Amino acid sequence: MISDSAKSIRLEPLLYLILQLSVFFDYINGTPHSGLNEYMDTDRPYFDDINPRNVSTAADEPAILKCRVKNKGNRTVSWMRKRDLHILTTNIYTYTGDQRFSVLHPPGSEDWDLKIDYAQQRDSGVYECQVNTEPKINLAVSLEVNAGSNIRDKIPEHQYDTKAARAKILGSTEIHVKRDSTIAIACSVNTHALSVTWYHGVSVVDFDSQRGGISLETEKTDVGTTSRLMLTRASLRDSGNYTCIPMGAIPASVRVHVLTGEQPAAMQTSASCVLTPTAVYLTTAGLSILILLYWHQYSTISQTTSIHANRDMHHRR
Repeated sequence: MISDSAKSIRLEPLLYLILQLSVFFDYINGTPHSGLNEYMDTDRPYFDDINPRNVSTAADEPAILKCRVKNKGNRTVSWMRKRDLHILTTNIYTYTGDQRFSVLHPPGSEDWDLKIDYAQQRDSGVYECQVNTEPKINLAVSLEVNAGSNIRDKIPEHQYDTKAARAKILGSTEIHVKRDSTIAIACSVNTHALSVTWYHGVSVVDFDSQRGGISLETEKTDVGTTSRLMLTRASLRDSGNYTCIPMGAIPASVRVHVLTGEQPAAMQTSASCVLTPTAVYLTTAGLSILILLYWHQYSTISQTTSIHANRDMHHRR
């Protein structure tokens, strides 16, 4: 004779199985056809994880983070920077003002590699290659950028034709702007440069920095490339040397001076005459001396004339 407690123990696994089957059939009945296909599909996207997860490069050299996606279908592949959750690229499109970032995707291939030209130490960190499946899948790649060479050494002379590829600053190579105004710099290249990178001092201009207000516009023309860098709300920290470095061309530089309040005479951009306090003092002193000399000469002439007049009157008497 089987006790009631024993029957209960034997029924528990069966009841659990029935409950699981009920949940499964409820899922099928409530799932759209497309979602069910995805649920049953064995050809879901996945990463061909044969590439290194840790990448290192020297500063000012390109960095390539590899991502190979199998069975991508009509889904989207994106690259995200982990430290600020910034979406850098989606498929072949770039969503950052920093033109150093691009996607390497040969047509028909499964590769969606992230390329960073002129990598800087601040680019170090974790980047994620993501596919918008449900749930989303991602592949993390760590980048380490080591200290590199000086800006003047970043493009060896033998890598470009000095007669054909050269950058030129449009306008003066000395720019003076007032604080809180907009800095606008334009650089033209007499060839179709693949990319143009701007440096402030020895650091790449960071379009995603907390400063904000930095934008870059690149225009392709029949004869070459024009790159325009704009910085709004100029501050003293924006002063310094800016260098336009087209890929495969000789760079060009411009010096920016951000002025506060009174404009120093040594930093005038026009030929207008501006007198400093020292110049005003010297001018006033010079005029005073001229007046004294004139008065002394006038007094001497007056005295001489008076003496001659007295002598003439004496002889007449």
